[in-house]
Amino acid sequence: MGPLLALASAICYGLSDFVGGLVARRAPFAAVALIGQVGGLVLALAVAPMLPAAASPADLGWGALSGVGTGVGMVFLFRGLARGAMSVVVPTSAVAGVALPVLAGVAFLGERPALATWLGIAIAVPALWLVSRTGTATGATAGPAVDGLIASVGIAVQYLALAQAGPAAGAWPLVAGRVAAILTLVPWAAFRGLRLPAARLTLFAALSGAAAALALLCYLLATRHQLVVIAVVLSSLYPVLPVLLGIFLLRERLRTLQVCGLVTAAAAVVLLTAT
Repeated sequence: MGPLLALASAICYGLSDFVGGLVARRAPFAAVALIGQVGGLVLALAVAPMLPAAASPADLGWGALSGVGTGVGMVFLFRGLARGAMSVVVPTSAVAGVALPVLAGVAFLGERPALATWLGIAIAVPALWLVSRTGTATGATAGPAVDGLIASVGIAVQYLALAQAGPAAGAWPLVAGRVAAILTLVPWAAFRGLRLPAARLTLFAALSGAAAALALLCYLLATRHQLVVIAVVLSSLYPVLPVLLGIFLLRERLRTLQVCGLVTAAAAVVLLTAT
């Protein structure tokens, strides 16, 4: 059950990135990010009462910290993408966002993955880098790479903090996280001059955020069935889906490096779900 939930998280995240990326091409990305978190909050509030829960203040605190990580991650991810360096920012944030939780899980949470799991992690990290390489960046500087690294820290905090919430908390840590993410994004969006997009784009931005919240819910449930390091790696394979959707729906051309990444990612999934 755990691996399936983590893979469901990756699918939801992939859909969220795909839809959100299309909307961000037509609307201010600050507004898209903020509206997405509002959509995520609506979904979390709808789901939370359906799950048995007795959330403690500590559980809500971990959820809020996770949301701060989400907000920070989105701020720097979108800033890096705004500089036109997708092939630098996305791989950096995705790979480091996996590596940091894995290292923390082993060093601080006492998790000891099996040998096959380590092999799956070892090949999943370069797979994410290869899949995300679009080859569209030209003249990239250190700035976008730094944005990607900072975004990855936010992503790592998001995953690690949410996993610390107790099983009895249900989905309420997710609610706390969406509130914290909104509070983190509001000052940034206001500083950039918040301009709401057209109604249709607003709806799709909200749906993108709802899909991301559903991804976090699946990830949260996955951590209750398996090691955090496995859930993080499987959930972080989400860049695969936007690449595939771009090929089949947008008729984008698949690069050789991306083919290698997709094959490697498939092998990583086999190893991680077999343990």
